[in-house]
Amino acid sequence: MTTGRIAGTGSTTPKRILTNKDLEAIVDTTDEWIIRRTGIKERRISSNGESENTSDLATSASIKALKMAGISPETLDMIVMGTVTPDRQFPSAACLVQEALKASKAVAFDISAGCSGFLYALSVANNAIATGSCKNALVIGAERLSCITNWEDRNTCVLLGDGAGAVVLTPTTNNDGILSTQLESDGSFWDLLYSSKEFSKVPEILDTVEPKPFYVKMEGNRLFKKAVSCLADIAESALAHHGLTSADIKLMVPHQANLRIIRATAEKLAIPMEKVYTNIEKYGNTSSASIPIALDEANREGLLKPGDRVLLVTFGAGLTWGASVVNWSM
Repeated sequence: MTTGRIAGTGSTTPKRILTNKDLEAIVDTTDEWIIRRTGIKERRISSNGESENTSDLATSASIKALKMAGISPETLDMIVMGTVTPDRQFPSAACLVQEALKASKAVAFDISAGCSGFLYALSVANNAIATGSCKNALVIGAERLSCITNWEDRNTCVLLGDGAGAVVLTPTTNNDGILSTQLESDGSFWDLLYSSKEFSKVPEILDTVEPKPFYVKMEGNRLFKKAVSCLADIAESALAHHGLTSADIKLMVPHQANLRIIRATAEKLAIPMEKVYTNIEKYGNTSSASIPIALDEANREGLLKPGDRVLLVTFGAGLTWGASVVNWSM
């Protein structure tokens, strides 16, 4: 059976660092409160004029992934990007990346699935490879959440950051690629995390942020409980689909939403935290970009070797959630 294998990873984040101390001057919060409640110490914020639009960040991450994979853009058959913050309503951010890379052969499109966007995109590309309609695919998660942040809401503005990650998928028949992927959604819970049609007032110290005409609203307590339950259940489903248990996992790379959610999910799955990769303290919640950024860092830090089984698990607006089990081959 043909499936997709990850042949290259890449990531990029904006230059500007916004610390918890910086946020103390914007909203009623403290560094201690943010760390205790979220695990976040700082996040990256994109700036106008710095080539840090969503498509710019995505292009930079993609170039790194393509270089690692030894794949030229001209040989790509598909570019699929998970994002809720494209540069424009249309065309898709993926099409802008296609133009930047000169990947004229590829079909390019975006997927909107909240923080689950990258795993949804990974599933689409993998299915295309499995059916033979695609050979080389570029899968991206990229966000500029600073543009949809309500900087007067301390419950959300402390969480969000910007960045992009990408992977290159190539076909394999050696059982060394994506072993299983499970995706789910439930629109009846849409009101736990959604966009509100309002402009956010941007504080003076963030005058390089260009707000979009909507911002994030979240019902945190209910979302937390739902997230932990859904993440654990779908991870177990993805593992069972391939006859695996959590004991077979070398590394779990979760969506970096909140350190307390990550720890609670790991506990439910009986996966020790030393086998869970986190970088939320540096980047905050970068939505669909968080898993590919973390996966790229884990890869470049030498934490993965061929044959290792990696569990990717995510949860986002929609509500959407998903999990994928990967047999590492790099």
